[in-house]
Amino acid sequence: MSKRFFDPLSGVHVPHRKNTALMEAVRMPAPSSVVIPTVMHIGAPAKPIVKAGDKVAVGQLIAESGGFISAPVHASVSGTVKKVEDIVLSNGRSAPAVFIESDGEMRPFEGLEKPKVDTLEELTEAVRASGIVGLGGAGFPTSVKLAIKDIEQAEYFLINGAECEPYITSDTRTMLDYTDLVERGVRRISDFLKPKAVIIGVENNKPRSIAALKKRFEDDPHIEVKSLPPMYPQGGEKVLIYNTVGRVVPEGKLPLDVGVVIMNVTTLANIEQYIETGMPLVEKLITVDGSAVKEPKNIFVPIGTRLRDVFEFCGGFKEEPKKVLYGGPMMGTAVPNLDAPVLKNTNAVLAFAEKDADHKQETPCIRCGRCVNHCPMRLNPPAIAKAYNNKDGEALYKQRVNLCMECGACSFVCPAHQPIVQRHKLAKVVLRNWQNSQKGDKA
Repeated sequence: MSKRFFDPLSGVHVPHRKNTALMEAVRMPAPSSVVIPTVMHIGAPAKPIVKAGDKVAVGQLIAESGGFISAPVHASVSGTVKKVEDIVLSNGRSAPAVFIESDGEMRPFEGLEKPKVDTLEELTEAVRASGIVGLGGAGFPTSVKLAIKDIEQAEYFLINGAECEPYITSDTRTMLDYTDLVERGVRRISDFLKPKAVIIGVENNKPRSIAALKKRFEDDPHIEVKSLPPMYPQGGEKVLIYNTVGRVVPEGKLPLDVGVVIMNVTTLANIEQYIETGMPLVEKLITVDGSAVKEPKNIFVPIGTRLRDVFEFCGGFKEEPKKVLYGGPMMGTAVPNLDAPVLKNTNAVLAFAEKDADHKQETPCIRCGRCVNHCPMRLNPPAIAKAYNNKDGEALYKQRVNLCMECGACSFVCPAHQPIVQRHKLAKVVLRNWQNSQKGDKA
Protein backbone atom coordinates (compact mmCIF):
# COMPACT_ATOMS: atom_id res chain seq x y z
CA MET A 1 0.00 0.00 0.00
CA SER A 2 1.58 3.25 -1.09
CA LYS A 3 1.84 6.40 0.99
CA ARG A 4 -0.87 7.80 -1.28
CA PHE A 5 -3.32 5.49 0.46
CA PHE A 6 -2.04 5.96 3.99
CA ASP A 7 -1.59 9.17 5.92
CA PRO A 8 -1.21 8.63 9.68
CA LEU A 9 -0.77 12.35 10.16
CA SER A 10 -4.43 12.75 9.30
CA GLY A 11 -7.17 12.05 11.79
CA VAL A 12 -8.87 14.49 14.11
CA HIS A 13 -8.44 16.20 17.45
CA VAL A 14 -11.38 15.01 19.52
CA PRO A 15 -12.40 16.27 22.97
CA HIS A 16 -10.79 13.80 25.37
CA ARG A 17 -13.30 13.95 28.23
CA LYS A 18 -11.28 11.49 30.31
CA ASN A 19 -13.45 12.24 33.34
CA THR A 20 -12.63 8.99 35.13
CA ALA A 21 -8.88 8.90 34.49
CA LEU A 22 -8.04 9.50 38.16
CA MET A 23 -10.65 7.08 39.51
CA GLU A 24 -9.24 3.75 40.67
CA ALA A 25 -11.24 0.76 39.52
CA VAL A 26 -13.68 -0.80 41.98
CA ARG A 27 -15.20 -4.26 41.81
CA MET A 28 -18.93 -4.60 41.28
CA PRO A 29 -20.69 -7.21 43.47
CA ALA A 30 -22.10 -10.28 41.75
CA PRO A 31 -25.36 -9.46 39.96
CA SER A 32 -28.41 -11.65 40.50
CA SER A 33 -27.97 -13.15 37.05
CA VAL A 34 -25.83 -12.91 33.92
CA VAL A 35 -26.36 -13.53 30.21
CA ILE A 36 -23.16 -14.80 28.58
CA PRO A 37 -23.16 -14.95 24.75
CA THR A 38 -21.08 -17.56 22.97
CA VAL A 39 -19.97 -14.97 20.41
CA MET A 40 -17.89 -12.19 21.94
CA HIS A 41 -15.08 -12.35 19.43
CA ILE A 42 -14.26 -12.31 15.74
CA GLY A 43 -14.56 -15.82 14.32
CA ALA A 44 -16.55 -18.99 14.88
CA PRO A 45 -19.03 -19.09 17.78
CA ALA A 46 -18.15 -21.10 20.87
CA LYS A 47 -20.23 -24.25 21.41
CA PRO A 48 -22.25 -24.45 24.67
CA ILE A 49 -21.49 -27.53 26.80
CA VAL A 50 -23.90 -26.81 29.68
CA LYS A 51 -27.68 -27.11 29.94
CA ALA A 52 -30.49 -25.85 32.13
CA GLY A 53 -30.14 -27.04 35.71
CA ASP A 54 -26.35 -27.43 35.66
CA LYS A 55 -24.41 -25.97 38.59
CA VAL A 56 -21.44 -23.84 37.57
CA ALA A 57 -18.62 -22.01 39.32
CA VAL A 58 -16.52 -18.98 38.40
CA GLY A 59 -14.00 -19.88 35.71
CA GLN A 60 -15.73 -23.09 34.66
CA LEU A 61 -15.86 -23.77 30.93
CA ILE A 62 -19.40 -23.34 29.61
CA ALA A 63 -18.73 -23.13 25.84
CA GLU A 64 -15.90 -24.71 23.87
CA SER A 65 -13.92 -22.94 21.17
CA GLY A 66 -15.59 -23.40 17.78
CA GLY A 67 -12.43 -23.45 15.67
CA PHE A 68 -8.95 -21.99 15.21
CA ILE A 69 -10.30 -18.44 15.07
CA SER A 70 -12.60 -18.66 18.07
CA ALA A 71 -12.46 -18.47 21.86
CA PRO A 72 -13.92 -20.53 24.72
CA VAL A 73 -16.33 -18.97 27.21
CA HIS A 74 -16.35 -19.41 31.00
CA ALA A 75 -18.86 -18.80 33.78
CA SER A 76 -18.42 -15.37 35.36
CA VAL A 77 -20.52 -16.14 38.46
CA SER A 78 -21.29 -19.26 40.46
CA GLY A 79 -24.85 -20.51 40.40
CA THR A 80 -27.31 -22.40 38.22
CA VAL A 81 -27.77 -22.43 34.46
CA LYS A 82 -31.38 -21.38 33.85
CA LYS A 83 -31.41 -21.82 30.07
CA VAL A 84 -29.36 -21.72 26.90
CA GLU A 85 -31.06 -19.85 24.08
CA ASP A 86 -30.36 -17.50 21.20
CA ILE A 87 -30.19 -13.77 21.75
CA VAL A 88 -29.69 -10.94 19.27
CA LEU A 89 -26.48 -8.99 19.84
CA SER A 90 -26.06 -5.27 19.20
CA ASN A 91 -24.49 -5.98 15.80
CA GLY A 92 -27.69 -7.78 14.74
CA ARG A 93 -26.07 -11.20 14.92
CA SER A 94 -27.94 -14.01 16.66
CA ALA A 95 -26.00 -16.36 18.93
CA PRO A 96 -26.64 -18.82 21.76
CA ALA A 97 -26.24 -17.37 25.24
CA VAL A 98 -25.98 -19.05 28.64
CA PHE A 99 -28.31 -17.58 31.27
CA ILE A 100 -26.95 -18.13 34.81
CA GLU A 101 -28.71 -17.31 38.06
CA SER A 102 -26.05 -16.31 40.59
CA ASP A 103 -25.89 -17.77 44.09
CA GLY A 104 -24.01 -14.65 45.22
CA GLU A 105 -21.00 -16.64 46.42
CA MET A 106 -18.66 -16.12 43.44
CA ARG A 107 -17.22 -19.55 44.20
CA PRO A 108 -14.21 -20.36 41.94
CA PHE A 109 -14.18 -23.59 39.95
CA GLU A 110 -12.19 -26.26 41.77
CA GLY A 111 -10.56 -27.53 38.60
CA LEU A 112 -8.64 -24.33 37.86
CA GLU A 113 -4.89 -24.76 37.44
CA LYS A 114 -2.06 -22.47 36.48
CA PRO A 115 -0.98 -23.29 32.92
CA LYS A 116 2.48 -24.63 32.13
CA VAL A 117 4.13 -22.00 29.97
CA ASP A 118 7.73 -22.77 29.01
CA THR A 119 7.53 -22.28 25.24
CA LEU A 120 5.76 -20.01 22.78
CA GLU A 121 3.56 -22.94 21.78
CA GLU A 122 2.53 -23.49 25.41
CA LEU A 123 1.89 -19.76 25.81
CA THR A 124 -0.32 -19.79 22.71
CA GLU A 125 -2.29 -22.77 24.00
CA ALA A 126 -2.66 -21.16 27.44
CA VAL A 127 -4.01 -17.96 25.88
CA ARG A 128 -6.44 -20.01 23.80
CA ALA A 129 -7.67 -21.86 26.91
CA SER A 130 -8.05 -18.58 28.83
CA GLY A 131 -10.68 -17.25 26.42
CA ILE A 132 -8.80 -13.98 26.11
CA VAL A 133 -9.53 -11.91 23.01
CA GLY A 134 -8.49 -8.41 22.00
CA LEU A 135 -9.83 -6.33 24.89
CA GLY A 136 -9.29 -2.97 23.25
CA GLY A 137 -12.51 -3.35 21.32
CA ALA A 138 -11.74 -5.57 18.31
CA GLY A 139 -12.27 -8.93 19.99
CA PHE A 140 -9.86 -10.89 17.76
CA PRO A 141 -8.78 -14.13 19.51
CA THR A 142 -5.35 -13.34 20.96
CA SER A 143 -4.06 -16.89 20.61
CA VAL A 144 -4.17 -16.50 16.82
CA LYS A 145 -1.76 -13.55 17.03
CA LEU A 146 0.69 -15.73 18.95
CA ALA A 147 0.43 -18.76 16.65
CA ILE A 148 3.60 -17.77 14.80
CA LYS A 149 5.22 -20.40 12.58
CA ASP A 150 8.46 -18.51 11.99
CA ILE A 151 9.58 -16.63 15.11
CA GLU A 152 11.97 -14.59 12.95
CA GLN A 153 8.89 -12.79 11.61
CA ALA A 154 8.28 -11.10 14.97
CA GLU A 155 10.69 -8.18 14.71
CA TYR A 156 8.66 -5.83 16.89
CA PHE A 157 6.39 -6.41 19.86
CA LEU A 158 4.05 -3.42 20.09
CA ILE A 159 1.78 -2.80 23.10
CA ASN A 160 -1.16 -0.50 22.44
CA GLY A 161 -1.81 1.87 25.32
CA ALA A 162 -3.02 4.78 23.17
CA GLU A 163 -6.67 4.68 24.29
CA CYS A 164 -7.60 7.48 21.91
CA GLU A 165 -11.42 7.32 22.20
CA PRO A 166 -13.08 10.04 24.29
CA TYR A 167 -14.32 9.07 27.78
CA ILE A 168 -12.67 5.62 27.95
CA THR A 169 -10.04 5.27 30.71
CA SER A 170 -10.03 1.53 31.47
CA ASP A 171 -6.64 1.00 29.78
CA THR A 172 -5.31 4.02 31.68
CA ARG A 173 -6.29 2.43 34.99
CA THR A 174 -4.68 -0.86 33.92
CA MET A 175 -1.41 0.97 33.29
CA LEU A 176 -1.63 2.83 36.61
CA ASP A 177 -3.18 0.26 38.97
CA TYR A 178 -1.73 -2.93 37.50
CA THR A 179 1.69 -1.78 36.36
CA ASP A 180 3.22 -4.92 37.92
CA LEU A 181 1.08 -7.18 35.74
CA VAL A 182 1.85 -5.11 32.65
CA GLU A 183 5.58 -5.23 33.35
CA ARG A 184 5.67 -8.98 33.97
CA GLY A 185 3.49 -9.60 30.92
CA VAL A 186 5.71 -7.50 28.67
CA ARG A 187 8.84 -9.28 29.85
CA ARG A 188 7.32 -12.76 29.67
CA ILE A 189 5.91 -12.47 26.16
CA SER A 190 9.03 -10.65 24.94
CA ASP A 191 11.15 -13.56 26.17
CA PHE A 192 9.15 -15.90 23.95
CA LEU A 193 8.88 -13.65 20.88
CA LYS A 194 12.50 -12.44 21.03
CA PRO A 195 11.80 -9.28 18.99
CA LYS A 196 14.53 -6.80 18.21
CA ALA A 197 12.52 -4.10 19.99
CA VAL A 198 9.52 -3.75 22.30
CA ILE A 199 7.50 -0.54 22.12
CA ILE A 200 4.67 0.55 24.42
CA GLY A 201 2.74 3.32 22.66
CA VAL A 202 0.84 5.75 24.92
CA GLU A 203 -0.70 9.10 23.99
CA ASN A 204 0.98 12.01 25.75
CA ASN A 205 -2.29 13.09 27.40
CA LYS A 206 -1.65 10.24 29.86
CA PRO A 207 1.53 11.50 31.58
CA ARG A 208 1.00 9.41 34.72
CA SER A 209 0.77 6.21 32.70
CA ILE A 210 3.86 7.10 30.71
CA ALA A 211 5.82 7.93 33.86
CA ALA A 212 4.75 4.72 35.63
CA LEU A 213 5.79 2.54 32.70
CA LYS A 214 9.03 4.39 32.02
CA LYS A 215 10.05 3.86 35.63
CA ARG A 216 9.61 0.09 35.23
CA PHE A 217 11.62 -0.16 32.02
CA GLU A 218 14.17 2.65 32.38
CA ASP A 219 17.08 0.22 32.73
CA ASP A 220 16.11 -1.87 29.71
CA PRO A 221 17.17 -0.33 26.37
CA HIS A 222 15.28 -3.09 24.57
CA ILE A 223 11.91 -1.76 25.80
CA GLU A 224 10.74 1.74 24.85
CA VAL A 225 7.75 3.62 26.25
CA LYS A 226 6.89 5.89 23.34
CA SER A 227 4.92 9.10 23.92
CA LEU A 228 2.55 9.76 21.03
CA PRO A 229 0.55 12.85 20.00
CA PRO A 230 -3.12 12.62 21.07
CA MET A 231 -4.51 12.44 17.55
CA TYR A 232 -7.54 10.25 16.91
CA PRO A 233 -7.40 7.38 15.79
CA GLN A 234 -3.91 6.95 17.23
CA GLY A 235 -4.91 3.58 18.70
CA GLY A 236 -5.98 2.16 15.33
CA GLU A 237 -3.78 -0.85 14.66
CA LYS A 238 -2.39 0.28 11.31
CA VAL A 239 -1.99 3.88 12.46
CA LEU A 240 -0.12 2.88 15.63
CA ILE A 241 2.17 0.53 13.74
CA TYR A 242 3.14 3.29 11.32
CA ASN A 243 3.61 5.90 14.04
CA THR A 244 5.83 3.65 16.16
CA VAL A 245 7.85 1.48 13.78
CA GLY A 246 7.25 3.27 10.47
CA ARG A 247 5.79 0.28 8.65
CA VAL A 248 2.64 0.15 6.54
CA VAL A 249 0.33 -2.87 6.74
CA PRO A 250 -0.78 -3.52 3.13
CA GLU A 251 -4.41 -4.06 2.25
CA GLY A 252 -5.47 -7.60 3.05
CA LYS A 253 -2.40 -8.26 5.20
CA LEU A 254 -1.84 -8.63 8.94
CA PRO A 255 0.63 -6.86 11.25
CA LEU A 256 2.81 -9.98 11.36
CA ASP A 257 3.26 -9.67 7.59
CA VAL A 258 5.28 -6.51 8.29
CA GLY A 259 7.08 -7.98 11.30
CA VAL A 260 4.84 -6.71 14.10
CA VAL A 261 2.97 -8.48 16.91
CA ILE A 262 0.58 -5.96 18.45
CA MET A 263 -1.45 -6.34 21.61
CA ASN A 264 -3.66 -4.10 23.73
CA VAL A 265 -2.19 -3.30 27.16
CA THR A 266 -5.21 -4.66 29.06
CA THR A 267 -5.16 -7.83 26.97
CA LEU A 268 -1.52 -8.30 27.92
CA ALA A 269 -2.24 -7.76 31.63
CA ASN A 270 -5.06 -10.32 31.51
CA ILE A 271 -2.77 -12.89 29.89
CA GLU A 272 -0.25 -12.45 32.68
CA GLN A 273 -2.97 -12.70 35.32
CA TYR A 274 -4.21 -15.97 33.81
CA ILE A 275 -0.71 -17.44 33.77
CA GLU A 276 -0.18 -16.48 37.42
CA THR A 277 -3.60 -17.55 38.76
CA GLY A 278 -5.22 -19.97 36.30
CA MET A 279 -8.42 -17.90 36.32
CA PRO A 280 -9.65 -17.40 32.73
CA LEU A 281 -11.29 -14.24 31.41
CA VAL A 282 -14.47 -13.89 33.48
CA GLU A 283 -14.58 -10.18 34.28
CA LYS A 284 -13.87 -6.96 32.44
CA LEU A 285 -12.55 -3.58 33.56
CA ILE A 286 -14.81 -0.98 31.93
CA THR A 287 -15.43 2.75 32.10
CA VAL A 288 -19.00 3.86 32.89
CA ASP A 289 -19.58 7.49 31.97
CA GLY A 290 -21.72 9.92 29.99
CA SER A 291 -23.89 12.90 30.79
CA ALA A 292 -26.82 10.77 31.96
CA VAL A 293 -24.80 8.76 34.52
CA LYS A 294 -24.98 9.87 38.15
CA GLU A 295 -21.67 8.41 39.34
CA PRO A 296 -19.15 7.71 36.55
CA LYS A 297 -16.68 4.98 37.52
CA ASN A 298 -14.11 2.50 36.36
CA ILE A 299 -15.38 -0.91 37.48
CA PHE A 300 -14.62 -4.61 37.23
CA VAL A 301 -17.77 -6.32 35.99
CA PRO A 302 -18.56 -10.04 35.59
CA ILE A 303 -18.89 -10.75 31.87
CA GLY A 304 -22.56 -11.09 30.99
CA THR A 305 -23.76 -8.53 33.52
CA ARG A 306 -26.76 -6.62 32.16
CA LEU A 307 -26.18 -2.94 31.55
CA ARG A 308 -29.10 -1.98 33.80
CA ASP A 309 -27.21 -3.61 36.71
CA VAL A 310 -24.01 -1.79 35.73
CA PHE A 311 -25.72 1.60 35.69
CA GLU A 312 -27.54 0.84 38.94
CA PHE A 313 -24.15 0.20 40.60
CA CYS A 314 -23.11 3.65 39.34
CA GLY A 315 -26.06 5.37 41.03
CA GLY A 316 -28.49 5.11 38.14
CA PHE A 317 -29.29 7.99 35.80
CA LYS A 318 -29.55 11.72 36.36
CA GLU A 319 -32.14 11.72 33.61
CA GLU A 320 -33.48 9.23 31.08
CA PRO A 321 -30.68 8.42 28.63
CA LYS A 322 -31.40 9.02 24.96
CA LYS A 323 -28.38 7.12 23.73
CA VAL A 324 -26.45 4.22 25.29
CA LEU A 325 -23.25 2.92 23.73
CA TYR A 326 -20.89 -0.01 23.98
CA GLY A 327 -17.49 1.67 23.64
CA GLY A 328 -16.71 5.28 22.85
CA PRO A 329 -18.63 7.94 20.93
CA MET A 330 -16.44 7.57 17.81
CA MET A 331 -16.54 3.81 17.20
CA GLY A 332 -19.09 2.67 19.75
CA THR A 333 -22.18 0.61 19.01
CA ALA A 334 -25.66 1.71 20.04
CA VAL A 335 -27.25 -0.58 22.62
CA PRO A 336 -30.85 -1.60 21.85
CA ASN A 337 -31.90 -1.94 25.50
CA LEU A 338 -30.45 -2.11 29.01
CA ASP A 339 -30.78 -5.90 29.15
CA ALA A 340 -27.78 -6.11 26.81
CA PRO A 341 -24.81 -7.79 28.55
CA VAL A 342 -21.24 -6.66 29.09
CA LEU A 343 -19.07 -8.55 26.59
CA LYS A 344 -15.41 -9.57 26.63
CA ASN A 345 -14.46 -6.70 24.33
CA THR A 346 -16.59 -4.07 26.09
CA ASN A 347 -14.20 -1.39 27.35
CA ALA A 348 -16.86 1.20 28.20
CA VAL A 349 -20.58 1.76 28.44
CA LEU A 350 -21.72 5.34 27.99
CA ALA A 351 -25.16 6.87 28.53
CA PHE A 352 -25.99 10.31 27.17
CA ALA A 353 -28.78 12.71 28.01
CA GLU A 354 -31.00 14.31 25.36
CA LYS A 355 -28.78 17.38 24.95
CA ASP A 356 -25.70 15.25 24.20
CA ALA A 357 -27.32 12.56 22.06
CA ASP A 358 -26.38 13.08 18.43
CA HIS A 359 -29.60 13.77 16.52
CA LYS A 360 -28.28 16.26 13.96
CA GLN A 361 -30.20 16.58 10.71
CA GLU A 362 -28.42 15.12 7.68
CA THR A 363 -28.06 17.53 4.73
CA PRO A 364 -26.60 17.04 1.23
CA CYS A 365 -22.83 16.74 0.79
CA ILE A 366 -21.26 20.13 0.02
CA ARG A 367 -18.06 18.64 -1.44
CA CYS A 368 -15.86 20.39 1.12
CA GLY A 369 -13.30 17.57 1.18
CA ARG A 370 -12.91 17.47 4.97
CA CYS A 371 -13.66 13.74 5.09
CA VAL A 372 -10.88 13.11 2.55
CA ASN A 373 -8.38 15.35 4.34
CA HIS A 374 -8.95 13.76 7.74
CA CYS A 375 -9.08 10.09 6.72
CA PRO A 376 -5.96 8.31 8.03
CA MET A 377 -6.31 5.74 5.23
CA ARG A 378 -6.67 8.49 2.59
CA LEU A 379 -9.98 7.19 1.29
CA ASN A 380 -12.42 9.24 -0.75
CA PRO A 381 -15.83 9.01 0.97
CA PRO A 382 -17.76 10.97 -1.73
CA ALA A 383 -16.50 8.56 -4.40
CA ILE A 384 -17.35 5.60 -2.17
CA ALA A 385 -20.83 7.06 -1.63
CA LYS A 386 -21.38 7.31 -5.38
CA ALA A 387 -20.24 3.73 -5.92
CA TYR A 388 -22.39 2.50 -3.06
CA ASN A 389 -25.49 4.31 -4.28
CA ASN A 390 -24.96 2.68 -7.69
CA LYS A 391 -24.27 -0.69 -5.99
CA ASP A 392 -21.09 -0.81 -8.08
CA GLY A 393 -18.88 -3.47 -6.50
CA GLU A 394 -16.03 -2.97 -8.96
CA ALA A 395 -15.90 0.76 -8.21
CA LEU A 396 -15.92 0.06 -4.47
CA TYR A 397 -12.99 -2.30 -4.97
CA LYS A 398 -11.08 0.38 -6.86
CA GLN A 399 -11.88 2.88 -4.08
CA ARG A 400 -10.42 0.40 -1.54
CA VAL A 401 -13.38 0.64 0.81
CA ASN A 402 -12.10 -2.39 2.73
CA LEU A 403 -9.25 -0.21 4.00
CA CYS A 404 -11.77 1.75 6.06
CA MET A 405 -11.15 1.08 9.75
CA GLU A 406 -14.53 2.61 10.64
CA CYS A 407 -12.86 5.07 13.02
CA GLY A 408 -15.49 7.76 12.42
CA ALA A 409 -13.08 10.64 11.77
CA CYS A 410 -14.94 11.41 8.52
CA SER A 411 -18.36 11.55 10.19
CA PHE A 412 -16.92 13.68 13.01
CA VAL A 413 -15.73 16.45 10.65
CA CYS A 414 -18.64 16.33 8.18
CA PRO A 415 -20.57 19.64 8.27
CA ALA A 416 -23.50 17.95 6.50
CA HIS A 417 -23.73 15.27 9.22
CA GLN A 418 -23.62 12.52 6.62
CA PRO A 419 -23.66 8.92 8.00
CA ILE A 420 -20.35 8.17 6.30
CA VAL A 421 -19.17 5.30 8.50
CA GLN A 422 -22.53 3.54 8.33
CA ARG A 423 -22.43 3.90 4.54
CA HIS A 424 -18.92 2.41 4.41
CA LYS A 425 -20.07 -0.58 6.45
CA LEU A 426 -22.89 -1.19 3.99
CA ALA A 427 -20.55 -0.61 1.06
CA LYS A 428 -18.31 -3.40 2.32
CA VAL A 429 -21.29 -5.75 2.12
CA VAL A 430 -21.92 -4.69 -1.49
CA LEU A 431 -18.24 -5.24 -2.28
CA ARG A 432 -18.23 -8.66 -0.64
CA ASN A 433 -21.31 -9.72 -2.61
CA TRP A 434 -19.71 -8.52 -5.83
CA GLN A 435 -16.48 -10.39 -5.08
CA ASN A 436 -18.45 -13.56 -4.34
CA SER A 437 -20.31 -13.19 -7.63
CA GLN A 438 -16.99 -12.82 -9.46
CA LYS A 439 -15.76 -16.08 -7.93
CA GLY A 440 -18.99 -17.77 -8.98
CA ASP A 441 -18.58 -16.59 -12.57
CA LYS A 442 -15.09 -18.08 -12.71
CA ALA A 443 -16.13 -21.43 -11.22
